Amino acid sequence: MKKFNSNFAALCGFALLSTVLTLSSCSGSEEVTNLEELETNRRVPVNVHVSEFSFSMEDLPGTRTTVAPGSYENFNGEITLAFYDGETEVCRYRQLESDNSTYTTFGDFTCELPKGTYTMVVVCRDVVNDEVFTLTNPTQAGYSSGRVQETFAATQSVEVTGTSEVNLSVALDRIVTRLGIYSTDLRPAGVSAIRTIYSAGSKSFNPSTGLALDNSGFSTTSSPSAAVGATIRTGSFAFLATDEQTMDITLEVLDNDNQVIISKVIHDVPFKRNRLTALHGPVFTPAATTASFTLNTDWLNEYSFDF
Repeated sequence: MKKFNSNFAALCGFALLSTVLTLSSCSGSEEVTNLEELETNRRVPVNVHVSEFSFSMEDLPGTRTTVAPGSYENFNGEITLAFYDGETEVCRYRQLESDNSTYTTFGDFTCELPKGTYTMVVVCRDVVNDEVFTLTNPTQAGYSSGRVQETFAATQSVEVTGTSEVNLSVALDRIVTRLGIYSTDLRPAGVSAIRTIYSAGSKSFNPSTGLALDNSGFSTTSSPSAAVGATIRTGSFAFLATDEQTMDITLEVLDNDNQVIISKVIHDVPFKRNRLTALHGPVFTPAATTASFTLNTDWLNEYSFDF
């Protein structure tokens, strides 16, 4: 039997040891990398509680109060919650008050997010008819069709830093202004709708500021519910370019063929976010196209004037 060369054996042993060390080193590196990836991608529970709406009660002028989302009467609420990494949407959730399959408690959300800093956007709006609402990113949202509805919103920076769950509570502010139209004359036969034309403001808004995305104005049409021979009460919502804004309002009375039969312009109508501006006057009585009015400038109460 031949004997192994001692140098050859030593060389083989050294090679084997090097291979083991190399494999061990690679395995350790992969473990570190995997741990880093796991830590980076770890998703942390984030609980969001929409605690209340903040608004001024129109039937109690000057009184500011809050109410839980599910307790706000005459309001079919939809809450949209979204988290953004810059302009990129990370996740989105939706609750519809009339559909309890979308929530356990209306206004409470639970989601999971990896570590990072996000912009949280919460929008709650009244769902009526076939309005189409779109939330594009933290600075763009609005009604692409139909009428503007009562809308509340809030944004907040959220930082997820560890493995412990994050608990957030957010109060939403009403960001629209409201125009109320009250006729002092009676609705005649043959009138189907009232078209309201805003010379400024918008149907779209920036969720981060609550202000209008543009100031180009828009029109909205409503069908009065009052019967022929009765006074009417109707209105609409708008987003303002500034917290307080003055603009012209045109009222057009439409017949059954959507033809304008009466048109009136009310100049320099003042608006303020979270306030009602009330127009009182003869909507159906033909008159000069430019109407005069008196103005009540008490900010704590609604804007109310005659035309």
